[in-house]
Formats: sequence, C-alpha cells, structure tokens
Amino acid sequence: MFNDSDLKQIADHQLSEDLIDAQIEKFKNGFPPTKLVNPAVEGSGLIKLSPAEADAKAKFYEDNLNNLEVVKFVPASGAATRMFKTLFAFLLEYKGTDADYEKMKSDQSAGSVFTFFKELHKFAFYEDLKVAFEKATGKTLEEAHLKREYTQILEVLLTEKGLNYGSLPKGLLKFHQYGVTSRTPVEEHVVEGAQYAKDADGNVKIHFTVSPDHQQKFEAHVSEIKAAYEKEYGVIVSVSYSIQKPSTDTIAVDLQNEPFRNGDGSLLFRPAGHGALLENLNDIDADVVFLKNIDNVVPDNLKSETIRYKKVIAGILLDYQQRINAMLSDLSASTVDQAKGLLAEMGYQVSAAFAELSTDEQVAFVKSKLDRPLRVCGMVKSDGDPGGGPFWVKDTDGAVSLQVVETAQIDLTVADQNEVFGKATHFNPVDVVCMLKDKDGNKYDLMKHRDPATGFITQKSKDGKDLKAQELPGLWNGSMADWNTVFVEVPAVTFNPVKSVNDLLKPEHQG
Repeated sequence: MFNDSDLKQIADHQLSEDLIDAQIEKFKNGFPPTKLVNPAVEGSGLIKLSPAEADAKAKFYEDNLNNLEVVKFVPASGAATRMFKTLFAFLLEYKGTDADYEKMKSDQSAGSVFTFFKELHKFAFYEDLKVAFEKATGKTLEEAHLKREYTQILEVLLTEKGLNYGSLPKGLLKFHQYGVTSRTPVEEHVVEGAQYAKDADGNVKIHFTVSPDHQQKFEAHVSEIKAAYEKEYGVIVSVSYSIQKPSTDTIAVDLQNEPFRNGDGSLLFRPAGHGALLENLNDIDADVVFLKNIDNVVPDNLKSETIRYKKVIAGILLDYQQRINAMLSDLSASTVDQAKGLLAEMGYQVSAAFAELSTDEQVAFVKSKLDRPLRVCGMVKSDGDPGGGPFWVKDTDGAVSLQVVETAQIDLTVADQNEVFGKATHFNPVDVVCMLKDKDGNKYDLMKHRDPATGFITQKSKDGKDLKAQELPGLWNGSMADWNTVFVEVPAVTFNPVKSVNDLLKPEHQG
C-alpha cells in the first residue's frame, strides 16, 4: 500500500506503518457509539452549590495552596480563519454593485456582514484598522466606508495587505476595548491567571499550545505586555509554549478508505483534533491545572464571577483530593464500602461483577479506581447550545461512569439514546480544573487513562475532493475517560466564547 516516499512521510511524522494501518482499519470499521444511560442532572451526577457553599469552596482553595504548583493550560493553536468565515465568503462574492449592496442590506441579523460594517467602530481592532487602511491605500477608513468600498476594507483587515487577521491565531487578535487601550485574549488570560491561578508565592504559570508558525508572535506579544500586568497585580508571570506533536496527526482517506493523496501524490496527514493535546497536557509538571479555551474571555467588568467560580471548582478539586488521599491511606476490607461511596460521588459506579470478587480483589480494585487523575468540570445550563454535555455512560465492563460526551459519539438514530440525549440539562463549556499527581506527588501518565475507542470520523474536502478525517479521543471527553470526575453547575456568565467576529459585538464583550 505504501511506497518508499510514503514510508519516509510516515517516519517524518514520528508514526509507524502499523499505526497507520490501525487508523485505516478504524475508517473501515468505525468507532463504537457511546452508550448513554442518563444525563447528569442536579442531584444525580451534577452538583449545584448555594452561594454560601460556593464561597466556602473558594475559600478552601485559597487556604490550601501551600506547596501546590498551579498552571493555567490554554489551547491556542488554531488560526482565526473560521471566526471570519462569513467575511471571507462576502469578500469573494461582493462586486460593489447596487444589487450587491441591497442583498447585503437585506440581512441585518446579529451575525450578518451588514451588522459587521454598521458596527465596525465598536470593535477593539478599529483604531489599528484605520491606521493600516490609510497606510495600505492612502485613504481614510471613514471615506472608504462611506463609499461602500467593503472589499478593500476586508482585504486590509484579513490579508497580508494589512492586519492579516484572517491568518493570525485568535489569541493575538484585539478582543476588548478599555478606553484608549485594548486587550487580546492572551492578555485576558494573563489577567485571569493573576487572580485565580497563582500559587502561594504569587507565581502565575500559563501554558499556551500554539502552532509553530505563530510561536514567535506569541512570545513577542507576551514580552511586550508581561511586565505591566506583573506590576498591576503584584505577581510573577511565567509563560511556556508547546506545539501539537506531529506524532498525533492522523492519515486522511478517500471515501473508499484508501489513503488520500495530494496533487503531488503525497499522503495527507491532518491534526487529530483537541485530543492530540493530551500529550502536551501530559508533559505539564504541576499539581493543579486549569484548562480553558483561548476565546472564552470577557472584559474586566464581567470577570468577577469567572474568577470566583474558578476558585470554587478548584476548591472542590482539593477537597476531593484530600478525601481520596485519606481513603487510600486507610483502605482495607472494612472501608471498601466507604471507598465505593466516594467513587460514586466522583462519577464511578461499580458493575454487578464487583460483588463476585474476593475481599482482597475488591480492595485492589477500588484502590486502582481511586488512584487516578481527578477533574472537576464546570457545566452551564443548556439553552439549546451545541456541543458535548455531561452524561452517565455504560462502560464496556458493565460499570457506569460520568463522562463528557460529544454529539458525534452518540448514535441518535437509536430511540433510547436520542431520548436520553434530549433530556440533558447542561452542556460542556470547557471549564476544567485537574489534579495530575498522586498522593505521593508522582505524576500520572495521562496516556494510560484515555479510551482509544472514543475517537470519531468526520467528512471533509481538499482541493475539491471529498475525504474522511479521524479525530483522536477529545481532550475533555475520551482522553479523560478513565479519570475520577465531578460535574458542577457554573453560571452562564462564565461562558462567552467568540466563534465569529460579530460575537465581539455582544454586550458581554463590549465592556
């Protein structure tokens, strides 16, 4: 199947022919669907705290930081291309005629191109665009706007003719305006980190996963802004970076499950989704890790609840970790039932076969389940939002566990699965805090705690040809399938992602 050139490509990606063959078999046979048992809801797999309880957990976190290393982990490698998808399409279609303008004007929805231009002055990048536009064209932006020279404006915003926002990562775009200054998502994450992700000595460690093409830009930006925030918040900021490893790429195939080939005959490898970042997370040497997406940031006037609830879920994490450590130190036949109860609180219910084990086997089994990585995941009340959510899931060994499940993992053509899915009350905003070390301070090998059977296949295209792509188990679903898991309701105000440029016009991002 593979020629010498193919084998060199495979080796360059630090992959093996056997692994590629196994990936192709997955394309042929598919991944088994996840079997939902029930949605995780308040009182059954989901904790909802009173204000007083939330305050107590936040204080518990603040009081138990001694000797703990804390890191804020932010996936930030993706380019902002999809954020400007509508504008790119408009750029190709708009010819500047009256008919084009009337067509554009007919759609005045929140996400429309008309709304983008009508509210252009409200974007934090507006002043930069004015300067770049005049430099590129010799005209003022206001003049071009009045003359409906929209394609020229977009070319300066999106391409190398100006700001090149269409190719930059989201983390480096200007999101929020503060009077005469503005902030990027990178800056907002630094400000957040200074207020909840600092250790007992005031160290704030932030790790960004970036693409190799953009790492220097991140480094330059951080070097420009770091000192000012250190002074303002009285902290020491350390920023580190990693790139998605080539060894996590997956091969693409055509619709007949044969390796997809580019125009020059070479194989096509694709990044395997956010699950590929498990190896990056596995390299982090820290006790407590906060995990949050790059685009889920808000201006300062809305940060208080985000900061409060980050401390809340971290307090819950430390509370459970202390209980786990105490249980492991005193685990015996007489405490097995207590251990089972603690496991149930952390999203794991033993199978019926557990009762058939000998006493020693039961002790060993519950010990193995307690001694795992731990995560506490914030969940937001659902309002028809797309994406994964919290569910009770049937494991292959008959046990039932709490999992974050993506829609692509579920066979919604099966009536009972569709019914369970429809009863979900919350969705996953990617608001996670993790404990990555055991009671003796040794790092867990996270690669041993994922479920390889929870990947999925999507259909894409390249150069006008259809292809199938394979994603590894997602970072917060299949990659964390064998973790102890606690779900907690967090306020909706803590979830304000920017998926399209017009999201920046929402009140939550206008300050």
